[in-house]
Amino acid sequence: MKKKLKDMDFKNKKALVRVDFNVPLKNGEVADDTRIEAALPTIEYLINEKAKVILMSHLGRPGGKVDESLRMDPVAEKLADLLGKPVSKVDDCIGPEVEDAIADMEDGDVLVLENTRFYPGEKANDEDFAKKLAKLADAYVNDAFGAAHRAHASTTGVAKLLPAGAGFLMQQELNALSKATDNPEHPYVAIMGGAKISDKMEAIRSLLNRVDYLLVGGGIANTFLLAKGYDMGDSLVEEDMVELAQDLMEEAKEKGVELVLPIDVVVADEFKEDATHKVVDADKIPAGWQSLDSGGPKTLKKFKEIISKARIISWNGPIGVFEMKEFAKGTNELAKALAEADAVTIIGGGESAAAIKKAGLEDSMTHISTGGGASLDFLAGKNLPGVDALDEVEPTDFEEIDDIEDLE
Repeated sequence: MKKKLKDMDFKNKKALVRVDFNVPLKNGEVADDTRIEAALPTIEYLINEKAKVILMSHLGRPGGKVDESLRMDPVAEKLADLLGKPVSKVDDCIGPEVEDAIADMEDGDVLVLENTRFYPGEKANDEDFAKKLAKLADAYVNDAFGAAHRAHASTTGVAKLLPAGAGFLMQQELNALSKATDNPEHPYVAIMGGAKISDKMEAIRSLLNRVDYLLVGGGIANTFLLAKGYDMGDSLVEEDMVELAQDLMEEAKEKGVELVLPIDVVVADEFKEDATHKVVDADKIPAGWQSLDSGGPKTLKKFKEIISKARIISWNGPIGVFEMKEFAKGTNELAKALAEADAVTIIGGGESAAAIKKAGLEDSMTHISTGGGASLDFLAGKNLPGVDALDEVEPTDFEEIDDIEDLE
């Protein structure tokens, strides 16, 4: 069992906290503060414990150098608003300026470090960079589930150099996602959407060992349909993945998993909002047209029938171009079906979470992950480096006693 916040002593100590503040910016301001809000319980707990709270995160993809448009200043300002107290920010994440700022901190103060990805040592998990970060604090907390699948200096390097535990958000994510990996209830239904089968190949293969039904939509479904010999017109497909799709369909059959593909789809003559569109059977896509929504009425009826029987449902990836109103119906109807299901519903972050939020159904889901890639890796049974690097709780003598008779 990994150490949690309450397993550690933070009083009068410097706590270096890896958060996931990789938020969208617009006109120099935070456009969506969901990820910042998700970290508040951990930050507020540390403030109340009288720790000096030092926060670090990446933001965007600056490529290992300073990018003025990706500084953490707007994030620090938004955090101060949400906390209702001042938050300091420095223009670096290591070095004398940072060390001086930390020396001036009082217990309960909050400091935001500069974008960790301004340093090439971050993504390279450079030992020297990790040591300089670790030098800043007495203890380390990882609350950035969205970055837990990356072995970077701020997620794994530092964890090996300081007492290290999981923040509340990290705990919440691991507990919720474990419901779909550790002896899940059945029927277990997984829904896999998104654009590319190559991005989700390992997850699909792993899910075939756990699920009873795998519902496939979006661009991924196009490649499976091509593998069945259908003419997909101008639809997005990965021709180099056709053989893999055939293998996965055969594997599903061997394992008794019902892999369900679209029966009918919404096609358009162009990839744009106001394109001419219509519903056609999946094996009758006209030349020059493209499938932009896997949720035709026959498909949705089949999907909903299966969802209504489920005890656990995990969903990763929209089944259509949900950003365009005319091609969002399948994804929206799927979201409503999950909201009404008598099942544990786990939404795998990223675009799926955005679709749920757009439909206003966040409160109807059991868990919406903050980490798209991390949740996909977790559900695929892969180890998460940012979790593996955290300290284990040392069992007490009492916890090691398996049976009351051992006391005699």
